Amino acid sequence: MSSSHTSNRPLVVAAVMGSMAMVALEATIVATAMPQIVTQLGGLHLYSWVFSSFLLAQTAMTVVFGKLSDLYGRKPVMLAGIAIFLIGSVLAGFAWSMPAMIVFRLIQGVGAGAIQPVNMTIIADLFPARERGKVQGYLASVWAISAVLGPLVGSLIIQDMSWAWIFWLNVPIGLAAAAGFVMFLRENEQREKPSLDIPGAVLFTAAIGALMLALTDIGSSNTDHALIEFIVFCICTVLFVWQERRAADPMISFSIWGHRPIAASNCATLFVGMAMMGLTTFLPVYVQGVLHRTPVVAGLALTMMMLGWPIGATATAKSFHRFGLRQLMLVGGAVIPCGAVFFVMLTPESSPLLAGIGSLIMGLGMGISSVTCLVLIQEIAAPAQRGAATASNLFSRNLGNTLGATLFGAVLNYGLAHSSSTVTITADQIKGLLDAQATGVMQNSVVQMALHDSLHITFIVMFLLAVAILLAAMMVPPIFIKRAVQVSPHESL
Repeated sequence: MSSSHTSNRPLVVAAVMGSMAMVALEATIVATAMPQIVTQLGGLHLYSWVFSSFLLAQTAMTVVFGKLSDLYGRKPVMLAGIAIFLIGSVLAGFAWSMPAMIVFRLIQGVGAGAIQPVNMTIIADLFPARERGKVQGYLASVWAISAVLGPLVGSLIIQDMSWAWIFWLNVPIGLAAAAGFVMFLRENEQREKPSLDIPGAVLFTAAIGALMLALTDIGSSNTDHALIEFIVFCICTVLFVWQERRAADPMISFSIWGHRPIAASNCATLFVGMAMMGLTTFLPVYVQGVLHRTPVVAGLALTMMMLGWPIGATATAKSFHRFGLRQLMLVGGAVIPCGAVFFVMLTPESSPLLAGIGSLIMGLGMGISSVTCLVLIQEIAAPAQRGAATASNLFSRNLGNTLGATLFGAVLNYGLAHSSSTVTITADQIKGLLDAQATGVMQNSVVQMALHDSLHITFIVMFLLAVAILLAAMMVPPIFIKRAVQVSPHESL
C-alpha cells in the first residue's frame, strides 16, 4: 500500500485535511441552510430525510469502501469517493424538489463513506503510531474548526447568495484535495488480481440500509414500516453471513471483526457514538428548556465537548509510546462517566457552568477513547487488511450515533409519558418552552418540570452507556506499539 518513502507526507496530510474538511463542513452548513431550502423546495415532512439519507449511505458504504481500499489501493478509492461526493454536491445545488435533494444527499453520503475511512487508513499507512500524534492533532482540529465555522459560513452564504453555494463550495475544496492525492501519494503496485465479493457488498449494504431505515422509522413512531424494514434486515443479514462463509475473499472477515481487541474496541466506539448522540441532542434542550438560558449559552455548553475532544485526542496521540494504548483507553473510558455524572446531577436550579464542565470532561474522554480505539485497531491489522479494519471502527461510531438517536428518543418519549405531571405534555408545549413563547407561568413551570424529569432519565441512560465504554475497554488486552521507522528529513512533517 502507501509508502512513506515515496509519498510527500506533508502534502498528503494537507490533501487529507482538505477532503476531511469538505465532509465535516457539510453537516453544519447544510443544517444552517435547511430552513431556507425547505421554504423554496417545499416538502417539510421530508425535512429529516435530507440528513438521514446522508447518514444512511455513509454508514452503509464505509465498510465496503474500506475493503475496496485494501483490494485496489487507497488512492483510486479516495479519488472515486471525492468524485462521487462532488457529483452529489453539484446536483444538490440544482435540486428542484425535496425528493431530488434527498437523492443527491444520498449520493454525497456514498462519497463520504469512502473519504472518511480511506483518509484514516492513508495516515496509518504513512505514519507509524509513534509519529502519528502531531497528525492526529491536525485531523482533530479540522472537525473542531469545521464545527465553529460551518454555521457562520452557512449563515453568510444564505444571507448574500443562493443556497446552492452551500453545496457548490465543495467543488474547489474537493478538486484541490484530489490534486494533492494524485500528485503526492504514491502506492506500491498490486501484484495479485483482487477478488471482489460483489454479492457480499450488496447484501451488507442492503442489511445496514434496512436497519438504518428501521431505526429512523422507530424514532418517528412509524412502527409498521419499521417492522417490515427490520424483517428485511434480518433476511439480508442471514444471506450475508451465508455468502461471507463461502466467498473466497469475503467483504467482511469475521476473523478480524471477531478478534477480541478489535471487537472490544469497536464495542467501546459504538457506545461512544451513542453517548455522544445523547449529549449533543439533549444538552441544548436542557439548558434552554429547563435552565431557561439562551440558545447562545446552550451552544457554548455543547461547544465545550467539541473543545475537549480534540484536546484529548491530541494529547493522547502524543502519549502512546509513554503509557501504552490499553492504559490510555482505560483512562478515556473512566473519564467519560466522570463527565456524565454532572448531567445526572443537573436540576432546574443548576448553573449552565455545571453542564459545560460535564461536556468538557466527556469530550476529553471521548477524544482519548476514539483515538486509542482507532490506533489500536490499525496496529493490530495487517497492512493488507488495514482499510477494512479502520472502516469497521468508523462504521461502529456511525452506527452508534443512529442507535443513540433512536434509544434516547424512545427514552425521552417514555419520560414524558410517565412524568409526575397530571397534564399530558405535548411536543408543541416543549417547542413553546424552548422558544420562550408559552403564555402562562404555571404552564411553563409544569412543562419545565416534565422536561426535567424525562431528560433526567435520558442522562441516567447516558451515564450507563458511559460506564459500558469503560467495561468494553477493560476487555482489551495489552497492545504494544511498534517502533517508529526512520525517514529522511524531507519526509518529516
